[in-house]
Amino acid sequence: MPRALITGITGQDGLYLAELLVSKGYEVYGLVRGQNNPKIELVHQTVPEVKILTGDLSDMAGLTRVFAEAQPDEVYNLGAISFVAYSWENAALTSEVTGKGVLNVLEATRLYAGSDLDKVKFYQASSSEMFGKVQDVPQRESTLLWPRSPYGVAKVFGHYMTINYRESYGMHASSGILFNHESPRRGPEFVTRKVTRAAARIKLGLQDELVLGNLDAQRDWGFAGDYVEAMWRMLQQPEADDYVIATGETHSIRDLLDSAFAAVEIDDWSRYVRQDPAFMRPAEVDLLIGDPSKAREKLGWKPTVTFPELVSMMVEHDLKEQRGLA
Repeated sequence: MPRALITGITGQDGLYLAELLVSKGYEVYGLVRGQNNPKIELVHQTVPEVKILTGDLSDMAGLTRVFAEAQPDEVYNLGAISFVAYSWENAALTSEVTGKGVLNVLEATRLYAGSDLDKVKFYQASSSEMFGKVQDVPQRESTLLWPRSPYGVAKVFGHYMTINYRESYGMHASSGILFNHESPRRGPEFVTRKVTRAAARIKLGLQDELVLGNLDAQRDWGFAGDYVEAMWRMLQQPEADDYVIATGETHSIRDLLDSAFAAVEIDDWSRYVRQDPAFMRPAEVDLLIGDPSKAREKLGWKPTVTFPELVSMMVEHDLKEQRGLA
């Protein structure tokens, strides 16, 4: 039975990945920060087979203990402070966790593997936010990185450190440059879930308006459940590499609003949506659209859920959830 260690197990990706690996017969260990973390119960409910270990990405001694207990064949480093807007409020903590945390997990992996580097494979969750002020449209693995947030900068550090460990030590270390991927498990602070939840609440008469920032920002949105399949496929390759994981389609916030409100049979969302400069990013990423051709050709991966299907899935979930709260 193969063994996997997932950092960031409590996030949407961690939960979907854990479900996938369990279905494939893995023994899965999940790293959670803090013994009293309120999200531990969510993991127990969603994937009861997962064994929870406590630790911190900033604590090398703790990570060494975690590796000794989990003894993983595959390591999926999904742990990060992942809310981009927060990274401007606390750039130092974001850099420590989202950036240096990658180095710590890489080093813990290397020390655990010892002289037998082939016994463990490593996955790093890189991000399309690394492209920032985009230099190519669409963005591919060779596109120059120009991050425009502390989060993006931290992700670039982790991305290049992963490449460095692969090239310097011969580790099987791959990075998935994942474009925006969403699901009903996405946190309500993220714009997609903020929109789908508001559409549901407005339909049910529980909310009067939705306040947003830039409505013209464009993103390449896919389904998180599809994207964790790509993570797993990367670690099954004979050689490690970096891959853009995306749909190859872009949609604006306005498109998101169109789809979400259409799902609750509201034709004109403009009556309910108000823009507030407080929600504008200090340095905006205007257009993200990925070229997933390498992943398609080498991994045999492609998305299965369309943008309208994704938004509809999220709205239906939020309608059910909000009816239960009403």
